[in-house]
Formats: sequence, C-alpha cells, structure tokens
Amino acid sequence: MNGRKSGIEKHYGEAALLSRISTTANHFHSRSLSIGKRSVNMFSRSALRSLASELRWTAPSTISSAASLQQRACLHQTASLMNSEQPQSQSASSHPESPLSATPRAQDTQPKSHQGVKASTFDETNMTPQTRAHVPIAKQPVAPTFTSPLKVTESLMSQLPHLAGQKPHYVVAQLHARPYLLTEGDHIRLPFLMPKVKAGDILRFNRASALGSRDFTMKGTPTIDERIYECRVRVTGVDAEPLRIKEKTKRRQRHVKQAKSKHRYTLLRVMDVRVKTPEELLAEGAVVVEDSADSSVIEPRS
Repeated sequence: MNGRKSGIEKHYGEAALLSRISTTANHFHSRSLSIGKRSVNMFSRSALRSLASELRWTAPSTISSAASLQQRACLHQTASLMNSEQPQSQSASSHPESPLSATPRAQDTQPKSHQGVKASTFDETNMTPQTRAHVPIAKQPVAPTFTSPLKVTESLMSQLPHLAGQKPHYVVAQLHARPYLLTEGDHIRLPFLMPKVKAGDILRFNRASALGSRDFTMKGTPTIDERIYECRVRVTGVDAEPLRIKEKTKRRQRHVKQAKSKHRYTLLRVMDVRVKTPEELLAEGAVVVEDSADSSVIEPRS
C-alpha cells in the first residue's frame, strides 16, 4: 500500500513538472516571435537551465520520501510480528510441557565435582604426633624380632626401680660409631645428611653404651639391650652451611679453579628417654636369671 502510494506521488510530481514546462514554453514562445533569433535561442537556454535545476531539486525529495515510507512500513511489520510472538511465548511459559519437580533446586545448583565429596573431618595426617599413640599404625616403626626372651639378673631387677624412678634420664647412644650424650629435649645436629628421612619422622636409637640418671648409671657390655629403655628422636629439618669457595691453581698456571661446597646436615630433637620398670619387663616376657660376669650392672655414682 505504501509502495503504491509512493509511486502515485512520483507520477503526480512528474506530470506537474511537464505541465509547468509546457506552459512556460508557450509563454516564452509567444514573446520570442517579436525578438530576434539570437535572443530567442539565448532565452530558451536560460529557461531550460532553470527548469533542469528545478527538476534536480524536486526529484531527490520524491525519492527520499519514498524511502522513508518504505522504512516506516518495515518498522510497522516488525513491530506487528513481535507483538504476535509475545503472547505465544507467554502462553508457552504459563503451560510448560513437563511440570516442575517438587525436589529443592539447591541440590541441582551444586557442581557435580563436589557432590561425591564427603565433608572433611579432622585430618590425622596434618596433626603433629606427641606420643606413640598419635602416630598412625602404618607409620610406626617395625617392631624388632628377637629369638630369645630378655634375660635380667637379680641384682639388676632389684636396682632397676631406683633408676627408673629418678628422672630425667640420659643415654649415651651410638650412631655410626660415634657417641651422643642425649637427654629429653636436646637438639642434635648430625655431621652428615641422613638419607631417606624427612621432617616429622620419628627415629629410635637402639644402640646405647650407657644409661643413667643423676645418682645411678647402667653400663653395657658392650651395649645395653634395647628392650630395657626407649630413646626416640624426631627429624626437625635440614640445615646447610654457608657456601664455601676455595681457589685452586697449579704452579706456573694462570688459570684459577674455584671449588664450591655447601654441606647439609640433619637436625634432630630428642623426644623421649625412658627406662622401663620391672613390671613392664616382666609383662613383655623377661626372664630373671642369676648374676653373671657379662651382664649389665647398675652402679651408684660416687
């Protein structure tokens, strides 16, 4: 409808221009009869130029009006389509294909990766063990196996309560053929890096040449049976010395070599030094025997 209207307006504009041109031509034709041929030609040229300029100004206006009418028609069509689609979408939303479930939506909004994860409880792996009971069974040291029961002499059994009851205790432990005098709470810096250990590991020193307290001392021949006492240490970390640079050169040589070294050492802390009581030894299966020359003896300090 709008396109037809624009075509009619364009046709009407062209007809009006042609009628105007014809009237002006007739008017000027009557006047040109009384004027010479040269003046007639010059006047006709000026008239044609004015008419051409008038056509040039009127034609774009008709084209622009037609384009604006077409654009308005397109906008009207899109608006009508949107209005017709909106009720359909509202009816579809008001009547869904499947009814809503009665289950709470909070369960579906959680990510799938967290649905199978259980609530985190107290993590035993992050806890620092204080006693043997806090250490997991999988990480406890392997219990030593013995082919024969512990043999304790009568004199040692009679004096052992005095040594066990007097604290603190000390132990002279042997580690790589080097003696270490240890008491509970001491910090040790080994002169080497102990392999296959890390911070938090608990070690047990089972080779001791002497064990005692303030007034009593028990000496081994050459070592004391490890079932009589307990000495446990914990690995606290690794220490490193400053970087050492040593210059080396040969005689009559300008080249100087640099030897770099930076040694690391294992740090330990003594957690427990304890002497077992006679009741504990008997409960573990110790056997009381007569005194002999090669048995351990508890001697009072003078």
